[in-house]
Amino acid sequence: MTGRRTFVLVDGENIDATLGNSLLNRRPLPEERPRWERVTTYAEELWDQPVTGLFFLNASNGQLPGAFVQALLAMDYRPVPLAGRSDEKVVDVGIQRTLDALLAHEADVLLVSHDADFAAHLDRLADGSRKVGVLAFREYASTQFDGLGIEVHDLEDEVGAFNVTLPRVRIIPLDTFDPETFLR
Repeated sequence: MTGRRTFVLVDGENIDATLGNSLLNRRPLPEERPRWERVTTYAEELWDQPVTGLFFLNASNGQLPGAFVQALLAMDYRPVPLAGRSDEKVVDVGIQRTLDALLAHEADVLLVSHDADFAAHLDRLADGSRKVGVLAFREYASTQFDGLGIEVHDLEDEVGAFNVTLPRVRIIPLDTFDPETFLR
């Protein structure tokens, strides 16, 4: 692929853990999981350029989730199954290395994660020559992203990545407050 494009780097473990542990307090049901094709569609429309989606997976147990990998491929994501020692955060390290490698490319970057472990890597990319953003649940995204001036796009409200309304408690700007939401 030639020309400028956006790389969408997905930290699936982080998104799944936030959904399950912080929002739902249980394993998400299939209908409560993100529609990943909507993420890349949003990215294409956001910066009006082609998108390459990279979905990082922990394959340290020697197994690939075959059906999920096939679904990712059908949505034009490139699965990145990584394996390492039990004490290694293989997905985080893989994403960090990819963010560092992108310094040598004329490309824009959207990271799908809440994790502060990526802040320094994103800061290096946000050098004024490229667009850099984060897709996450706003209330769980690391405040380090704000300190770096990196835009955070909400996965539910802005991206529209979900088929169901999630049970989130967050600050509502008065301009967008709809009391009917609370009267249902």
